[in-house]
Amino acid sequence: MKPGFLEKLVARLDRVEHGEVQQIVTRLIREKGFLEKVFEALQEGVILLDPNGTIDFVNQAACGFFGLDPDKATGEHLSSQVRGLDWNTLGKPGHAISRDLEVFYPENRFLNFYLSPIDDGEKSGETLGYVMLVRDLTRTRAEAEETLESERLNALTLLAAGVAHEIGNPLNSLDIHLQLLGRKFRKLPPGDRKPLEDHLATARGEIQRLDTILKQFLHAVRPTAPRRERSDLHTLLHESLRLLEHELESRKITVDLDLAPSLPMVTVDPGQFQQVFYNLIRNAYQALPAENGRITLRMCFNDYEYVISIEDNGTGISPDHMGAIFEPYRTTKSSGSGLGLLIVRRIVREHGGEISIESQENQGTRVTIHLPRTERTVRLLGSPTIDLA
Repeated sequence: MKPGFLEKLVARLDRVEHGEVQQIVTRLIREKGFLEKVFEALQEGVILLDPNGTIDFVNQAACGFFGLDPDKATGEHLSSQVRGLDWNTLGKPGHAISRDLEVFYPENRFLNFYLSPIDDGEKSGETLGYVMLVRDLTRTRAEAEETLESERLNALTLLAAGVAHEIGNPLNSLDIHLQLLGRKFRKLPPGDRKPLEDHLATARGEIQRLDTILKQFLHAVRPTAPRRERSDLHTLLHESLRLLEHELESRKITVDLDLAPSLPMVTVDPGQFQQVFYNLIRNAYQALPAENGRITLRMCFNDYEYVISIEDNGTGISPDHMGAIFEPYRTTKSSGSGLGLLIVRRIVREHGGEISIESQENQGTRVTIHLPRTERTVRLLGSPTIDLA
């Protein structure tokens, strides 16, 4: 339709014959329907607004982003339909703006919208309305975070090589010299030997602690190929519980097991997965209250994956800490290294799985591991029904 067509039509409307008017209206309806089909075919959201911010049109993509009903949204103000978006703060009329926003309903998404005025094409510059284009940046943002995490781990890996050489070797040398001092102390009279041996034990204990921290750091950042073998997850879990038995009993912690019977064997690195269970159970009991502490361990499976969850009724994790829960040296415990969950996630991902964490302050935390099955059972399908009639 040529520019100015509608204006010319209105100017001579009293001279247009009835049949010609019907043809023009039919043409307008056809072109409007075509434009709507174009808008509906776009993956980007499109919202057309009048000068006051009232919705004249919204396509299906925008409805999906914001959870809108197109019939109910049309004719309503934008601020009443997109919760948290204040029309009065979007900028001065007549200016295009671009903003990022995060929405939580119907799904948690990161969006970018571009709001541009539609003028009348004349010198007056009168704004006839606005067009709002909405793009979904959720996947792009997730890919950027994965790239950043990969770069961070690569930097830590390079740092680990330097740490291993600059700290590991002096620690070994100190330990050897302390052993030699210990032999010398044995030749001293018992009265003189006792206080020196106490100091020696403290020094050796601190060296051992530094060595443990160093090994944790190296294990967390260095890629390690799993040595897979057919293993029983129940056995690995019970072995981890046996190692923590004394600590759990001393704090009178109740451990509930909800394990699927006849769990199929899984091909994993048994040592690494025992470490996964050990770290997660230890994290759980350290967050428990002094009384009525409870840990619930569940295992189930289907045709595609094993699902393992460790749940506690402890202090939970605050929203501030949840965003950085897998970052190295981020911990809510005064004596923690902040490497436990980083190690756990690396092991799970190296086995093709994924880990998720749900937590509420003062209510508890649930850690869930989804581990794909490398061997699927045979599933017989029903015979197809053939109609010979």
